[in-house]
Amino acid sequence: MTAPQVHRVSGFPAAGERPADLPDLVGRLARRDPDVVAVHERTPDGLVAVTRGELWRRVCALAEELREHGITAGDAVAVWLPNWSDALVWQCAAAACGAHVIGINTRYGVEEVTHVLTRARPRLVALAHDFHGLDLPGRLWPAVEASGVEPEIALVPGPGRPTPAVVGDRFWTPTRTEGPEPAPSDPATLAVAFTTSGSTGLPKLAAHAGAGVLAHAVADAAALGLVEGDVVLGALPLSGVFGYNAVLAGLAAGAAVLLEPVFDADVVLDDMAAVGVTHLASGDDLVLRLVEACRVRRRDLSAWRWWGVADFQGRSRELAAWLADEFGTETAGVYGSSELFALAATWPLDEPTPQRWAGGGRVVHPGIEVRVAGGPGIEGELEFRGPNVVDGYLGADPDVFTADGWFRSGDLGVLVDEGAFVYTCRIGDALRLRGFLVDPAEIEVRLAAHPAVHTAKVVGVEGADGATIAVGFVTLDGDEPGDLRAWCADVLAPFKVPAAVHVLDAMPTTSGTNGLKIRAEELRRMARAHV
Repeated sequence: MTAPQVHRVSGFPAAGERPADLPDLVGRLARRDPDVVAVHERTPDGLVAVTRGELWRRVCALAEELREHGITAGDAVAVWLPNWSDALVWQCAAAACGAHVIGINTRYGVEEVTHVLTRARPRLVALAHDFHGLDLPGRLWPAVEASGVEPEIALVPGPGRPTPAVVGDRFWTPTRTEGPEPAPSDPATLAVAFTTSGSTGLPKLAAHAGAGVLAHAVADAAALGLVEGDVVLGALPLSGVFGYNAVLAGLAAGAAVLLEPVFDADVVLDDMAAVGVTHLASGDDLVLRLVEACRVRRRDLSAWRWWGVADFQGRSRELAAWLADEFGTETAGVYGSSELFALAATWPLDEPTPQRWAGGGRVVHPGIEVRVAGGPGIEGELEFRGPNVVDGYLGADPDVFTADGWFRSGDLGVLVDEGAFVYTCRIGDALRLRGFLVDPAEIEVRLAAHPAVHTAKVVGVEGADGATIAVGFVTLDGDEPGDLRAWCADVLAPFKVPAAVHVLDAMPTTSGTNGLKIRAEELRRMARAHV
């Protein structure tokens, strides 16, 4: 099989501190106190606890089995698993072999899987067996044929499930229960790759070296105030940076993580109350579903101290205020991407609200640098350099760096202090209204504040005179909202008032690895039709 082509775009010195790598982090926790719970996870029989000692034993066993199957430095291993502890074991075991993991979302279809296989060219695919009624093999085989990549397949049964029968030379099921402790891997080798948002065509595969993964996990743990005894909710897929970085921060702090392979708001709320979840990083879409379910049947979530929010649906401020009143939960805006890691920045809790709820924040690591062309106070593209920045791309070589080596994020923002910034929006989403650059979120927040509005989204399209106009779309909680343009005009400058506001039964959405996002391009198409 042809090895994946890796296009390296930066190289930062490996961290000199211990632990040596991600597997060593788990090993050190196990040696310190093997009986402490590392993972709470769902099985067919309910919640079970996985101790540090058990997690480390499984990492050692799988690492040895991967070596027996020829996995070595530079290989790619595709992990097509839900949020099982197995996904963490596979990440650590692959890293111990010097291989890198590319996570595949269980929602991916044939075209997306074909793209990942073509770009990453994995030698091995860890495939969830009989998960949630999904026919993952039925998606994998056409992708294998279309990509020309023929990996081995390891069938993974998942927690509390029987070992599947294996048929065929290319199939196997991990069966080892013991293995020697692996030697430290080279921290400069790639450890993980994430699919980007794919806003322009199919996504890129942004890869990070082991040194950056470990350093960022430790930095996030400190920035989030995580300590032993805390519990991080892992409800977002580990195949995406949002879920991945939050869970690794929990492990780096010696905290426990609660993994939810399927998001059912009532089940997740019950589990959060049962294990005392303290930290969650997610989009407002996920917490909106939790809050709606909690309003129907209240749970004791008083342990929940911190919510790091990305504003995907314009509801973060309302939800942050409700959580503070109900449970004393502190909310802070966050910032990140597949190329920069999630939780690359967040606001300290001593920042006043509602400013603290905005996207952006203070970078979590002193080695992370951020700049904006034009300097502080000037809105422009956010550019970064540091150990969190993408180390390479699998199967592609995009032009994403400036001539002097800074990563171009494609995001608009404003520097407010050294290492601190406010995120505005994606460059392509910004609206130029009557000569003024406007963040559509400002209009969305006003629309969402109407008592009859459930969700709001604003897009820009060309008007009859060729100038950009703002068009709003909303879904309702049931009541007729009346004149929403007049509602906006009460507080917004005239040029920010949308030219029209349309009521939808449901927003067009896409379910990605980091949460449920509204498809702005589909709304633009609808807006153009109305214009």
